[in-house]
Amino acid sequence: MDLLRSLPIGLYLEQPLTWLHKLDPRVKLLWLLGFLLTPIAANPFWRLLLVGLLLLLTVAARIPFRVWRRQMGLIMVFSLLLFLVTMLAPDGVNVAHKPRLPPDELILSQATVAPGRAADPENDPLAIANLPQPTDYQYVLFDQGAVHITRRSVELAVRVGALMFTLIYSTNLYLLTTAPEEITAALDNLMQPLRRFNVPVTEIVLTLTLSLRFIPLVLEEVQNLIRSVRTRAINWKKLGLRGTSQVWIMVGEKLIDNLLLRAEQIASAMQVRGFTSPNRHRVRWHQFRLRSLDWFVVVGLVGFVVVRVVWGGT
Repeated sequence: MDLLRSLPIGLYLEQPLTWLHKLDPRVKLLWLLGFLLTPIAANPFWRLLLVGLLLLLTVAARIPFRVWRRQMGLIMVFSLLLFLVTMLAPDGVNVAHKPRLPPDELILSQATVAPGRAADPENDPLAIANLPQPTDYQYVLFDQGAVHITRRSVELAVRVGALMFTLIYSTNLYLLTTAPEEITAALDNLMQPLRRFNVPVTEIVLTLTLSLRFIPLVLEEVQNLIRSVRTRAINWKKLGLRGTSQVWIMVGEKLIDNLLLRAEQIASAMQVRGFTSPNRHRVRWHQFRLRSLDWFVVVGLVGFVVVRVVWGGT
């Protein structure tokens, strides 16, 4: 089992280089914030539009099918399950439906009609109740046994399912087309105004860079420990619950020791190279320069926000 390949979500795609790779990471970060913030208090149509836009970006960027099939497949299955569970769950609207007229008043009105006299449609309550409805609106869409689907439950299901897909896949698409160093460099550039308030921007960005680089090391250590346990062919049935718990506790302790050892090695390497403070060792990030494609995408972001304000509200 290779955890670095079996968990493709959040990994950077080095080849092939698409036009999303070539965009300025600051512009892509602003678009990511747009995908994360615009679904707030938005109608279901806007959230479905975001899902379609993400799918269109994936196809337009010509990302290989073998890559986005594995990544999008897991997220799509999770979103569909969440959609079905929310749709079949109670909608939270507990309203008792009552007739428009009380039963006694209806009987009294029937008794007032003289025998042998034709009922007046304008004054007869039964005739009024039997008139066809002006529209085909129905609050309850499906009601068979334990399955009860209403308009409210469908709306909630669309909101929740589309929101989860947008939040997870937009972030995954950003990580897929942006290197970790570019992400930290973009954050360092956008957080420059915070230096006036004595915010340690360089320390924050450097910590983020190390954390992003440390994730593959964690997966590698977990993978090595799992392989070491499998190669020993342990008979788990003979160990029982207590013996199994002791084995996994020992594996967890070994994992923590290995991770602390890796962290100490990284700290020693940084000290040798002079990473003691931002004043003594200035970290040089990427030199950013907006090109014509970046400006075109920025204009598209402005139009995206305008459309959200005008048509995407609830």
